[in-house]
Amino acid sequence: MAAALLEVRDLQVTFSTPAGPVRAVDSLGFTVAAGRTLGIVGESGSGKSVTSLAVMGLHRSAAAEVSGSIRFEGRELTGLPERQLARLRGRRMAMIFQDPLSSLHPSYTVGEQIAEHHRVHFRSGRAAARRRAVDMLGEVGIPEPARRAGEYPHQFSGGMRQRAMIAMALACEPDLLIADEPTTALDVTVQAQILELIVRVQEERGLGVIMITHDLGVIARVAHEVLVMYGGRGAEQAPVDTLFERPAHPYTRGLLDSLPRLDDPEDAPLRSIPGSPPSLVGRTPGCAFAPRCALHSSADERQRLRCTTDRPAFVPLGPTGSGAHVAACHLAAPVKEEAR
Repeated sequence: MAAALLEVRDLQVTFSTPAGPVRAVDSLGFTVAAGRTLGIVGESGSGKSVTSLAVMGLHRSAAAEVSGSIRFEGRELTGLPERQLARLRGRRMAMIFQDPLSSLHPSYTVGEQIAEHHRVHFRSGRAAARRRAVDMLGEVGIPEPARRAGEYPHQFSGGMRQRAMIAMALACEPDLLIADEPTTALDVTVQAQILELIVRVQEERGLGVIMITHDLGVIARVAHEVLVMYGGRGAEQAPVDTLFERPAHPYTRGLLDSLPRLDDPEDAPLRSIPGSPPSLVGRTPGCAFAPRCALHSSADERQRLRCTTDRPAFVPLGPTGSGAHVAACHLAAPVKEEAR
């Protein structure tokens, strides 16, 4: 069993807004082991990116309240002074942001930005940091890295900018890498290259990886375990093969059913989950997915009442311990062995 690198327990992130408090992440927990990839998947607004920013300590503002436990190699990060957290951020924990064009400074060359990142954490000289930047650009597959290090972000293609972001994230040899939608807005060929790069680097360095995406195809390709989020809460968690073969939560089943299938007729309509994601302002008790859930609508009156008044906790659907399959659904047990 791989050692736990990151442990998150009862994480809550609440934002103050004119409409009232918005609990974007609500009592979330998960573990990431060294050398393993946790995929976090869900619709837009489910709390995936908010979770990753909380782990990196990037919600520290008057408008955000973060509580719960975030432990990195056994060290509690929640409440850690900013100066101490800054020593970990970028050095031991690194993040690939969703939009590399807005994440890279337009007025500095790509090489300068990677070199500066290295200098901050290692106190290296300019020449050594420059060599490190060139080496990293070459490692992530950018041709003529010495020349391209002197170019600006707008001179890079979308795929090359994403590679540059990966080079920056890996420049200080972190132990945990968070990739927030790293293939968004890239064509399928470049997407495959970026995913192959992340997998290769993980295998070579033994990184713990959190892969955040709405693309279940990406999850199937790179993840070892999967956490499905809905409305800021965990809906289901399982090893990747188990999740695709035996999805238990109605929301997970809906996500999988909405994927086009090769064996569908050419004129088959696309399937979708009816309804809209829940408002995170003024939450009601019970299951957040109940208004959209087909199982809830077909259940008896007693069960429907339970779904709308009692918040479901994670229920084990198989062996406990590492690789456990759990779902937060009052109706999950009867469907746990059904194959999709």
